[in-house]
Amino acid sequence: MAQTVLVVNAGSSSIKYQLVDLETSQAIASGLVEAIKEPVGGHYQHVYNGEKHDVHEPIPDFHTGFKRVLGFFDEFGPNLKDSGIIAVGHRVVQGGWLFPQPALATKKVVQDVKDLAVMAPLHNGPEAVGIEAMKDLLPDVPQYIVFDSSFFFQLPPEAKTYALNKDVAEKYHIERYGAHGTSHEYVGSLVPGLVGKPAEGFKQIVLHIGNGASASAQISGKPIDTSMGLTPLEGLVMGGRTGDIDPAVVFHLIRNAHMDVDELDDLFNHKSGMTGLTGYGDLREVHKLIEQGNKDAKLALDIYVHRIVHYIGAYWAELGGLDAITFTAGVGEHDEIVRAKAIKALEPFGVKLDEEKNNAHSSEPRIISTPDSKVAVCVIPTNEELAIARKGLALVKAGEDSYGNKVADFQ
Repeated sequence: MAQTVLVVNAGSSSIKYQLVDLETSQAIASGLVEAIKEPVGGHYQHVYNGEKHDVHEPIPDFHTGFKRVLGFFDEFGPNLKDSGIIAVGHRVVQGGWLFPQPALATKKVVQDVKDLAVMAPLHNGPEAVGIEAMKDLLPDVPQYIVFDSSFFFQLPPEAKTYALNKDVAEKYHIERYGAHGTSHEYVGSLVPGLVGKPAEGFKQIVLHIGNGASASAQISGKPIDTSMGLTPLEGLVMGGRTGDIDPAVVFHLIRNAHMDVDELDDLFNHKSGMTGLTGYGDLREVHKLIEQGNKDAKLALDIYVHRIVHYIGAYWAELGGLDAITFTAGVGEHDEIVRAKAIKALEPFGVKLDEEKNNAHSSEPRIISTPDSKVAVCVIPTNEELAIARKGLALVKAGEDSYGNKVADFQ
């Protein structure tokens, strides 16, 4: 009988889900729930067997949204029980200092997720609500959590520790936790095989570039550095986030613009980045503006690429050499302009892009550098859902997580 895992990613007002077949590694059904608790009305989309089913109606809360989703599986297929569902996996952004590994979603673990929302308020709170709703609706199915920050638990002390007062940092658990770890781990594991080199000793930079964006440096599949920090705000320029910025800008705006904490949080996380520079967080719209001669858009793209190149250079030095640079996520996989601009800056170091391969559109992992390039340049589609599903299978087989919580407790 087939074995499947329902992978859930709950946002502040949305739910994304996939039913993953562990034998074929394919999503056999997927969907989206949008505008939860929004006055404009909600939207459901369920995709199965090549057919899309759209429903527009108010969605007052997550419990209602999840209940409707389970109804879609009964109405449109596939039936979850007949599909061999063994678990529900939830993506959570911040596991902090508590969760170096996935965890079964016990009451205490979910409360810990809520407590960690102080470091990821846009993510952990809604994710905890989603976990509780799904546990209530599928009480006999084991529920587990995979944390975006867990992969970066392995960072060396010199990379994870900020030069902040030691007592303050320890008291408030301030250090580099990173994010997008599930994607960085999954993509990074595929690169050596694609390039044709052994994983042991392999030195690589993975660029997860989407609306949120982060970079990681890895040796032998383990991270030695990453661009996101205590929160997902640090690092590369993003759709609405500033990325790296002088912390004194906060003090300056408090003193001179009289902004409070919530206003600053909104400014830095939602109204900055490409949105703040151009009015658009979507790079496709930015490219259109550039074609129309918009100077602000051109500058914004130059800033965006400059930050990517900056991190590649820094990580290349930290790694002490480099075998591969890999682009992934929405922009990384589909924006040949950003890839070309970033790699062009590396030409003096012997990195050469094959323009034809870079411009070709493909959903398959591929090398887009020339055969004589000193560093392989790759494009690999990320698949966080598959990675999360596989971790769930390992938990169910083991019967417990690394914290002593048992799958049998859910039966």
